[in-house]
Amino acid sequence: MEINSKLENVDNIITETIKFVKETLKNAESGHDWHHIERVWKNSLLIYNGEKDCSSGKDLNLMVIQLGALLHDIADHKFHNGDDTKGAKVSSEFLLGLGVDKEIINAVSNIILKISFKGSSSENQMDSTEGKIVQDADRLDAIGAIGVARAFSYGGYRDRQMYDPEDKPKLEMNWEEYKKNTGCTINHFYEKLLLIKDRMNTASGKEIAEKRHVYMVGFLNEFFNEWNGLA
Repeated sequence: MEINSKLENVDNIITETIKFVKETLKNAESGHDWHHIERVWKNSLLIYNGEKDCSSGKDLNLMVIQLGALLHDIADHKFHNGDDTKGAKVSSEFLLGLGVDKEIINAVSNIILKISFKGSSSENQMDSTEGKIVQDADRLDAIGAIGVARAFSYGGYRDRQMYDPEDKPKLEMNWEEYKKNTGCTINHFYEKLLLIKDRMNTASGKEIAEKRHVYMVGFLNEFFNEWNGLA
């Protein structure tokens, strides 16, 4: 009975978290809305299933992974004046209200604080295996066909140019420089998206990222051919 109660409690927490995220992000930009969160959540479960039988994945906490995925963009710094601590604060308050164990809350907060790509000059800071799974899941949604769509959706949202040949990519940026960058959308591929393949944490994530990376390279080749009037 106690085991069943615990399982029911976890299911209830996940259900309430989904409701909270849907309500909080109901007016969000389409690349950072509930549908993005849902894809990252599904990607996290996909990677978890690929990693859980590895020696490094025997003691993975699935609840931390799910909550980290569901809450990772609850207050994205891009929409909160560059504040990269707000998401962890909002999620902690919400989970405390649900009576979630403080150890779980701290693990989820750590994921939220460290999940973002922080510029080409910054190394990955994620230190938990659960966090690495969620980070990979989030990064998978930034590349491939959906990654291309999200890049142009956000560029349009910020009223940025699609492409400007005079606006060169900034290939060496720290976190503060990256947050303040306002370059054209095509530059974003060279400043972040094409770098993601080599920054994945898990074997499962790397395998999926390889395929999505190839798609982006093909897209860019076609884009520049059409831009330059080539067949």
